[in-house]
Amino acid sequence: MRAVFWAQFSKEKRNPIILLLFIAASIFATLIFAGGVHTPTKVAIFSEGENAAEITTKWKTLLNDEDSFQFEIVEPEQAKKDVKSGNLDVAVKVMEMDYRIYATSDLPTVSLVEQHVDKVFQREAQISAVAQSKGSEEVRDKFARYLEDAPFQIETEGLHSEEVPDYDMSTQLLFAFTFLIAIFILGLRVNNVTHDKVSGVWNRMILSPISKTSMYSGYVLYSFLITLFQIVVVLTLFKYVMNYNIGDNFGLIILISAFFTFSMISVAMLITGLVKTPEQFYAIYPSFIPLLPLISGAYMMPGTITNPVLIFVADLFPMAHAMDAIMGVIFYEAGFQDVLMSLLTMLLIGVIAMGLGINLIERRSK
Repeated sequence: MRAVFWAQFSKEKRNPIILLLFIAASIFATLIFAGGVHTPTKVAIFSEGENAAEITTKWKTLLNDEDSFQFEIVEPEQAKKDVKSGNLDVAVKVMEMDYRIYATSDLPTVSLVEQHVDKVFQREAQISAVAQSKGSEEVRDKFARYLEDAPFQIETEGLHSEEVPDYDMSTQLLFAFTFLIAIFILGLRVNNVTHDKVSGVWNRMILSPISKTSMYSGYVLYSFLITLFQIVVVLTLFKYVMNYNIGDNFGLIILISAFFTFSMISVAMLITGLVKTPEQFYAIYPSFIPLLPLISGAYMMPGTITNPVLIFVADLFPMAHAMDAIMGVIFYEAGFQDVLMSLLTMLLIGVIAMGLGINLIERRSK
């Protein structure tokens, strides 16, 4: 096993650029498709007239009461110029008790900003009307205290916990892209079995004292360790450098990733058993793998896929079980016992696929 393992490592050592490119690809894919979720949408506000500074300061404080938007004061000419040139989606001209939206396109962001601004202005108009009728600005403080202890309050509760989890789609996409790249890495390493068979290296190893069990173990162990290394590097970078929320139980997440890696290596071994040449593997594998995150719902909010056929197909592959377990650990504080069934399912898929794959490879060799 050691000889096969170090032979694979020597190949990687001579040409590590592919592995580095895959690690970089998983990082950049996450940043491109999920990085913007952490950043609130910036909206420019401005005012014109004598009391422009006072008006913009007042409305900036009131409008920034939610984390979804970040309202920033800019010069009127600059705001209009940025919107016209496309640098800004929307800008808001605020007046004493009114506003005007500046936008050049009908993007969803514009509608969301308009809804938020309209809500804030209507609330402020109601409070100002009551304050004027009472002749006292203390109404504003009384109104705030009343809302803090209102007679009617709405409480939300999750299905499996007392508090609704603070779900973050960017965290899910982080794991979706990391696992997708990991599948490609392990697939290319498992395909070395076919490479060595075609090149004749496999036959020379059979004539040596190395047993077939050791040969297969060397390929599988190397594929497992190099793929898990990529996953750990990417997750460590996002957790400790980019401050992504991937939960406090980092060890359990790595354990789930390890089970996922083994089971997907087995699926790759099964595909290897179905082809005769490395070129056939390259034709089938990259066409099939991108479908796994789609049918597993890795790119969508939980519960989006409800079709029983798609759910059944997704359950046949490890990604759906790995994503469910990891999202449970991060957002629902699930422990080892809670994800044990997902781990055993991935292990079962791995054992069956590995057995079928090796059996097909051996049958073809005879």
